[in-house]
Amino acid sequence: MPSATLLGQALISGVLAGGMYGLLALGLSLSWGLLRLVNLSHFALAFLAAYLTYELGTTYHVAPWWAAAMIVPVMFLIGIAQHWLFDKFKVNELASLLITFSFAVILEVAIQLYWTADYRRFETHYSTMSIKAGPFYIPVLELALCMVAGVLAWGTWLWLRKTYVGKALRAAAEDADIAAAYGVDHKKLAYLLSGMGAAYAAIAGTFIALIATLAPTQIWAWLGVVFAVVIIGRLGNPLGALLAGMLIGASESIAMAVFEPAWAPVVSFSVLIAILLWDPEWL
Repeated sequence: MPSATLLGQALISGVLAGGMYGLLALGLSLSWGLLRLVNLSHFALAFLAAYLTYELGTTYHVAPWWAAAMIVPVMFLIGIAQHWLFDKFKVNELASLLITFSFAVILEVAIQLYWTADYRRFETHYSTMSIKAGPFYIPVLELALCMVAGVLAWGTWLWLRKTYVGKALRAAAEDADIAAAYGVDHKKLAYLLSGMGAAYAAIAGTFIALIATLAPTQIWAWLGVVFAVVIIGRLGNPLGALLAGMLIGASESIAMAVFEPAWAPVVSFSVLIAILLWDPEWL
C-alpha cells in the first residue's frame, strides 16, 4: 500500500491532469449537447494548435501567450468554416462523427508531413517549476491550466444561463422549431458556438504544447477518456465536463499509485459504465 504522501501527491496530480480532460471536453460537450454534432476533429484541432505553438516558440521565439493570441482567432474561424459545411450539406449527428473523424485523419497526415512523426518537446524555463505545499509539489503549468479551464467552464456556464444568446442556444437544442417561433435564429448562433468550440480546442492545444511531448498519433491518445468525460459530465454542461474531468483524472492517478499504470484506462470507462447502468437516461 503506498504512503499517504504518495497518495496525496497522486490525487493532486490527477486533479490537475483532469483539468486538461475538462478543457478538451469543453468544446466537444457544447457541440454535441447543443448542436447535436459529434466533432471528432476537435482533438486534431487541439494538436494542430499545439504544433503551431511549438513552431512559433521554437522557430520564432514567440511566447506561448502571444502564440495563443494569434492561434485562437484562427481556430475560431476554422470552427465557423466547419459549421458552414455541416449546415450546407445538412449533416446529422451520426454523419458528423464520420466526417469529423475523416477531418481528424487528414489533419494528422498533414501534421506528420510537415513536422514528421518524430517526438517534439517545447522546452521552457517554467516547464519544471513547482510550488511546494508541505510534502506536496504542485506543477505551475498544470495549475495554470486548471485555473484557465475553471474560468472558461464557469464563464461558459454563466453565459449559457444568464445571457439571451445562451438561453436561445439551450432553447433551440431542446426544440429548434419552437425556439424559431419565438425569434431565435439557431443557425447564426450555431456558427458562434462552433467557433467557440474550436477556440477552446486551441487553448487546450497551447497547454498541450507546454506540458506534453508532441507526436501526430497523440491526437487519438485522449479521445476515449475525453469522450467518457463528456458523457459523465452530461452533454452541453461546461461545469459538468470540468468536474468529470477532474474526477476521472484523480481516479486514474490513484489507480496508478495503488495498482499500476495499466489500470488507468480502465477507470474512466468503469465509471462511465456504472453511471449508465445506474441511470440509462443520464445523457
